[in-house]
Amino acid sequence: MTDLSVTTIVVGERLPWPEDVAAGIDKGPFDAAAIYYSGVRSDCEIRKISSLGVTVRADLATALGERVAVELATGQRAPGKIAWSKRGELGVRFEDSIDVIALLNRKLVSQAPDRRTMPRLEVRCIAHVKCGQHFSPAMLRNISTRGLQLEGSGLPPVGSYISVFVEGLNMPAGEVVWRHDNLAGVEVFEELSWTSIIPWVRKVLRKDAN
Repeated sequence: MTDLSVTTIVVGERLPWPEDVAAGIDKGPFDAAAIYYSGVRSDCEIRKISSLGVTVRADLATALGERVAVELATGQRAPGKIAWSKRGELGVRFEDSIDVIALLNRKLVSQAPDRRTMPRLEVRCIAHVKCGQHFSPAMLRNISTRGLQLEGSGLPPVGSYISVFVEGLNMPAGEVVWRHDNLAGVEVFEELSWTSIIPWVRKVLRKDAN
């Protein structure tokens, strides 16, 4: 069984950089893709993508402002410009926004129907954490089939069993499996279903649009 891709889809009108505290932690695997520069196709991997841009890992020497195009899982070839370059990664700002929901749907239908799992989604939503009788506010930073990442000053220590409450989403209980400063990783006891997350993502996008 192959490892699940840890490529992150950023929900909302945000570029997938530079606030990236987890950079360098995730080693992959990432979604394979292609980047076109001066008419030449090069293989790359997508680490993070949003409607506005993409962070790719590629062995490509380009200058800031150079025009490129990134071939997405939907078959779309999204043109853009190099916004930054660092340690084998490139940030590409798209010329036009892409449809994140279409990208999500394409990733899901490419999987076997009985084994479909949600990719990691980066979000910014208010959450509340219950540990025993104690409640504390937090920020939901990302979510996937198997877990989520929280940010907050009063998060419980590693090994704590918690419940997380997010408006519009039924979240199973879980365990804090790592802590780093004000960040915590939570592994949920029941896998989150893509059928419940997709409608929630649609609501988040509509809320951002308004």
